[in-house]
Amino acid sequence: MREAMRKARSEQGFSLVELLVVVIIIGILAGVAVPIYLNQRKSAWRSSVQNDVHNAQVTIATAMTKTKDSEKITMKSNDSSQKCSESECTFTQAGGTIGGNAITVSKGNTIKVDITYSTSNGGTSYTINGGNENLGGYEYTYQSTTGSLEWHPHKP
Repeated sequence: MREAMRKARSEQGFSLVELLVVVIIIGILAGVAVPIYLNQRKSAWRSSVQNDVHNAQVTIATAMTKTKDSEKITMKSNDSSQKCSESECTFTQAGGTIGGNAITVSKGNTIKVDITYSTSNGGTSYTINGGNENLGGYEYTYQSTTGSLEWHPHKP
């Protein structure tokens, strides 16, 4: 009997202090890991938008090489809620066409194309704005006149 009591005392388990230390360490690790995870998601959304803007730029450049100087490029969105004209079109995940070439847009992204047709001052130019609903009003803008791609707050 005494031997059984001695054995039971030596196998008591973890103390309350030891358990609290483990919980605190897990809390600290979670406090560090969660912000890193959230930043990775934002980085992925930004990369997705940047990729969609680049793909739209390539699609427009391809369409422009297939048209004559006086012709306008046709744009059509597969999203029935988006109306397109000769100079402006907004594309969503449903995609669409620019000059007969397919354009795809990633989930949650929106790509807006504005084309300015001109026979002077360097000819036709275009602007592509791309954003994601999860990025809080920031977007990428590509200007064909400068070839620049910039990240900035959305201008209403």
